[in-house]
Formats: sequence, structure tokens, C-alpha cells
Amino acid sequence: MKNDFGMRGLGVMGQNGALNLERNGFAVSVYERVPEVTRSYMQGLAAGKRITPTTTVKEFVESLSRPRRIMMLVKAGEPVDSTIQQLLPFLEQGDIIIDGGNSYYRDTERRTKELEGKGFNYIGMGVSGGEEGALLGPSLMPGGSQKAYGELEAILKKVAARAQEDGEPCVTYIGPGGAGHYVKMIHN
Repeated sequence: MKNDFGMRGLGVMGQNGALNLERNGFAVSVYERVPEVTRSYMQGLAAGKRITPTTTVKEFVESLSRPRRIMMLVKAGEPVDSTIQQLLPFLEQGDIIIDGGNSYYRDTERRTKELEGKGFNYIGMGVSGGEEGALLGPSLMPGGSQKAYGELEAILKKVAARAQEDGEPCVTYIGPGGAGHYVKMIHN
């Protein structure tokens, strides 16, 4: 059985994001380049949860159902590009990469064009609410491929914060390219 969602990067945001996904009914695969971080997480916060640790990028990608939905929570800049290059050999057309970090919107524009040209979907998504939001429900600002957003919408609506006034999820499709990261930049 394949998992619903992949979390690449197990800093506090990635750890809490994976717990939020799992609490909302999704089976999650996790990968962190430092194996001790994964071991500690699995023995602590993730113990007994529907969270699957993986030890290689290949194992991580292959543990996911298609289209694969992989969220990267890694440092902005070169680490995002490096992580994408590590994932690409194992992905198939139609798979979705989500950058949930604070990437510069022009980098997101470039990555979107490059990846869509190869048949992959790319979402640059602002995530607001810090570590508590990641765990209990963040405000989400996805931009990029509208088709890919359609594949993610039900998941994102389940894990997002809810507006106090009407209970609506705090997520909407922002627009193409780097729109999500642009809105997050303005928000910051």
C-alpha cells in the first residue's frame, strides 16, 4: 500500500506538517537527509502514527501513490534546487512537487517553467502560522499549476486553519508561477 503524501525535510515545520496530515487521515512518508533526525522523530512525536520513515530518496518517492505529492520544507535557495535534482530521477510525469518554504518568487517562477517543461507539476506555497500552525492548521497560499492545485485541494483544505467567522479553510489557489510565494513575501 502506498502513502498519500510525502514530506521532505524534518525540521520543526516538516515534523509538525507530517503530524497534521496524519491526524487528518493521510498516510505520510518522510525523508530527511540526516538519518538520526528521522530515527528520533519516529521514536518520539511520530511513534505509533501512520508515518513511514524512509532512508533513501528512491525509497521515499517509491513509497507514494500516484500522482506523487511531495512537499519540501528545506531552506530557500540552492537547497531547494538540490532537493529537486535529487527527486527528479525517481519521479514520473504528472507528479507534484510542493515548495512550502520561503522561496523567492522569481526562483519559483524559474522552477515552475523548468519542471513543467519536463512534465512535472510544481507548486510554490506560502505557509503561515509557524510551528503551531503547521501542527494545528496553517494558512496556505499555493501558486503554480492550477491542475496540480486541483489534485491537492482536498488535502490542503483538510489540513489548513479554519476562519473563525465561517469555518472556511484558510487556503485558496493564488495564481500561476510564483504567485503563492509572492503573496507570502508580502505577508511577511
